[in-house]
Amino acid sequence: MTDLSAQIQQAVQAGKLRESSAKNIALLLGARPHPVAHASVTELVNSGAWSELDDRFYKTLAFGTGGLRGRTIGKIITNAERGTPQALERPEFSCVGTNAMNAFNISRATQGLVAHLRDWMKTSGLPGRPKLVVAHDTRFFSREFAELTARVATENGCDVCLFEGPRSTPQLSFSVREQNAQGGVVITASHNPPHDNGFKVYFGDGAQVVEPHASGIIARVNAITSDAYEPLPADQRGQITILGGDNDEAYMDRLATLVLDPAVIRAASDLRIVFTSIHGTGGTIIQPMLRRLGFAFTTVPEQEEQDSRFPTVQSPNPENAEALSRAIALAQADGADLVIATDPDCDRMGVAVRTRSGKMELFTGNQIGSLMAAYRIGKLSEQGVLTPANAARCVVIKTLVTTDLQKAIAERHGLRCVETLTGFKYIGEKLGKYEAALPENIRASYRTLPEADTRTARLAHSSYYVCGGEESYGYSAADFVRDKDGNGAAVVFAEVAAHAKARGLTLGELLDEVYADYGYYSEKNGSLTFEGAEGAAKIQRLVDSYAAHPPATAEDSPVSGVRNFAREDFVDVEGDPIPKENMLMVDLADGRRFAVRPSGTEPKIKFYLYAKRLPQEGVHFTPEQLAAAKGEVQSSLEALWQWIQADVQTRLSSTSA
Repeated sequence: MTDLSAQIQQAVQAGKLRESSAKNIALLLGARPHPVAHASVTELVNSGAWSELDDRFYKTLAFGTGGLRGRTIGKIITNAERGTPQALERPEFSCVGTNAMNAFNISRATQGLVAHLRDWMKTSGLPGRPKLVVAHDTRFFSREFAELTARVATENGCDVCLFEGPRSTPQLSFSVREQNAQGGVVITASHNPPHDNGFKVYFGDGAQVVEPHASGIIARVNAITSDAYEPLPADQRGQITILGGDNDEAYMDRLATLVLDPAVIRAASDLRIVFTSIHGTGGTIIQPMLRRLGFAFTTVPEQEEQDSRFPTVQSPNPENAEALSRAIALAQADGADLVIATDPDCDRMGVAVRTRSGKMELFTGNQIGSLMAAYRIGKLSEQGVLTPANAARCVVIKTLVTTDLQKAIAERHGLRCVETLTGFKYIGEKLGKYEAALPENIRASYRTLPEADTRTARLAHSSYYVCGGEESYGYSAADFVRDKDGNGAAVVFAEVAAHAKARGLTLGELLDEVYADYGYYSEKNGSLTFEGAEGAAKIQRLVDSYAAHPPATAEDSPVSGVRNFAREDFVDVEGDPIPKENMLMVDLADGRRFAVRPSGTEPKIKFYLYAKRLPQEGVHFTPEQLAAAKGEVQSSLEALWQWIQADVQTRLSSTSA
């Protein structure tokens, strides 16, 4: 036994290091020793950084339904990882560990994904090699990981289309379809902190993988314990094609079709927009799109720098007021009506709007999505595209934890509102179902048909997707992208803003019209963060506690119903089974409800709170009634959130060892 091994075993025996961590350290160092890996582990052992070693090695980073996500820079950066100084203060080497985003896990993931694609093509009787589209955002190590993915894929017999530089997640989704690829990978951790990165997987329909492919890929990846492999002979390897400007133009041509009424934009020529990509990929497409469509806009210069540190914000998350503070300050100085912000991989979009008093106010994801739905349904009805005769073939899709206001809007106009689990992959799966319902002769050329023709086909033979999204600032309004699309959302919401401007309304006043008509719906989202191995255990204890002992009362209201989506069977409005998920929905007798679920991508447990006040049937709220409803609902949601936080502490105390 080496001195290093002896020290590790002594730490396990002393209770300083988990046994699983010791096993994974031996796995990593024994599989294919790398000088940086050995030096980093040695340095952490010698300094007694057992907690850091546990975080890095207590498990092998599991490949889940969305791929991989984890730290690519450790809480402690070893001297070996720091290496030669790099730009933007980046370590030379990514975080060493089996539970980290690094070359070890990127190689494993790519090997398993390509093996599954090859198996699937063989089973399906499809000729040739599989093709994979690979994109990446602006994060630390993203380009290196994308190039590594391309190399491993080609050496294992897969053709690769690799973007020339950073591109958004929705453009990856579009490009998988446009290139007729069998799969896609985007290297991103969305709006996570700068130290994180991820490996997100798509199938040939452009959507994130769902069953049965999810289980097949997961099994393949998790069975691979080493980053080592034997490359195929040169004549059996794949080829790399670089994607650039031509692909950008093809994507923007489709995005332009999201505008329903160009005259609305022309009528609001004095609309002023401030856009920020928060150091991410959004400016690549959104800026030329806004110019093409005739919108007047300015940007936040320092945030247009593609900087992996996201140095001007605490978090590059467009739902946070702090992330939009510089854009809001610029909007105040310039008198702009609207701020649009996207996260680093541009799948999410947040906005701030000017009020009648002149202040800038943030909208929630629920409010943004509801305005989009109300405008698009109203405009398509006005244009005669949506009619009483075809409304039953039209659909709005939202997640179960997204506001019921969107459901009320859709159903008032005779549209279906389909509710899915959290995750745009389920919305993408529905869009795939609607495409599969088209006649075979239309399906054969569907991806190349003009957007107006695809709409006609869906209205005649299948279901026409009007729009949809998630409360977590993800939206879409077409099926040529099968994921949430910050680029498309910027186009759609800019048209909504033009509509309000042309009518002499602020966006807040336009939203109040919706509330007055359909009722005041409000939501409050909360989350509690528990990091590392100990944090993961706390989250699991809470999940188990809620499942075994759901509350009987909440904030002085009796509980009228509990739905456990992990243990019970549910179907959606179309009769399709809803997959199992660790989510509990609690309905209160006073009309409020809340949902609780662990995050699939962050070390958090999330809570979603809901309340509403409805006008009497057939009448609208008066301004005074709406103001009163807002006050009542907000107070009730805040009281419920305070109760939930206290209840969490009680549950953790009662389940502690």
